[in-house]
Amino acid sequence: MRIAVLTFEGFNELDSFVAAALLNRMRGQGWQAEITAPSDWVTSMNGVRVQAQQPLEYANSADVVLFGSGILTRDIAKDRNILDRLQLDPQRQLIGSQCSGALLMAKLGLLDNLPACTDLTTKPWVIEAGVRVLDQPFFASGNLATAGGCLSAPYLAAWAIAKLAGEDAAASVLHYVAPVGEKEAYVERALGVIRPYL
Repeated sequence: MRIAVLTFEGFNELDSFVAAALLNRMRGQGWQAEITAPSDWVTSMNGVRVQAQQPLEYANSADVVLFGSGILTRDIAKDRNILDRLQLDPQRQLIGSQCSGALLMAKLGLLDNLPACTDLTTKPWVIEAGVRVLDQPFFASGNLATAGGCLSAPYLAAWAIAKLAGEDAAASVLHYVAPVGEKEAYVERALGVIRPYL
């Protein structure tokens, strides 16, 4: 599985790095999640500078595309030079977003007639884009998913794993990263969030 973790200037580290790290726990099964960006280098909201592993166009042929969020998403949502580089297809790709990434999905026409989850700061912008925002951490319909809140990254990653490799694989990945002494409860809670959408 080829996975594009879309990472833009001003990105939130929790979104891009947590999702990528969890998905790469499936590397033994041939999965590879890569930081995918519109430029060679992007700098996070906290000044962490990272080199893109793939150019933005990689997303167009990836099996899974995840939109991360960041403090400049509203500007990116108005930048056709960036958005026009993305030609995504929910018929053949799993596509998800975290927090303000939902705004980018909306601008690309991916959320037509679907509600979405996002963070509280982005909520009014997503509503302005014509999307109903849900007061919950995760929602999916078919091959499209949105998650709201930085720590909802495991839900997004687990959804992609469960959809493509089964719930047991998702449980195994979640169990590995869950806090010691809370593993079973953590896994069951996370799976409980995504299970209605599998």
